[in-house]
Amino acid sequence: MASEDIDDVDRAILHALQEDARNRSSGEIAERTGTSDSTVRKRIQRLESEGVIKGYSADVDYGKSGYPLRVLLFCTASIPERGDHIPEILDIDGVVSVQELVTGEQNLLVTAVCEDDDDITPIAQELLDMGLTVADEVLVRSHETTPFGGFDPDEES
Repeated sequence: MASEDIDDVDRAILHALQEDARNRSSGEIAERTGTSDSTVRKRIQRLESEGVIKGYSADVDYGKSGYPLRVLLFCTASIPERGDHIPEILDIDGVVSVQELVTGEQNLLVTAVCEDDDDITPIAQELLDMGLTVADEVLVRSHETTPFGGFDPDEES
């Protein structure tokens, strides 16, 4: 699906789902978008089938769930292989996300959650065992997100 295939109604639906997908009914979204409930449901199904909506997940507070440390590991892999490492990295216990970076020397950003400092070294060692270089480890104090404003129908473009 090309970005030009996403219209204002789709953007408003995406924004509403990013705000609270679990508790936002299609009727509420329809009211916000000036469309019908069935239109919203059909649009959501289309956005899901075309891969725009990749899934729904819980926003977990790892600190409150026993994992108070969030660690960013900046890694370097050979450019042709960096994307190939992602599934294997995601299999490492404690890793919650991997981002492929396209500028700079470090080209993979691995995010892991840990109970304590002793959990960081085994994660870094597994990355080294894959042939990656771990250039930096950064502890994160807080991490917050917000829905993308470009989908908000009330935001000025």
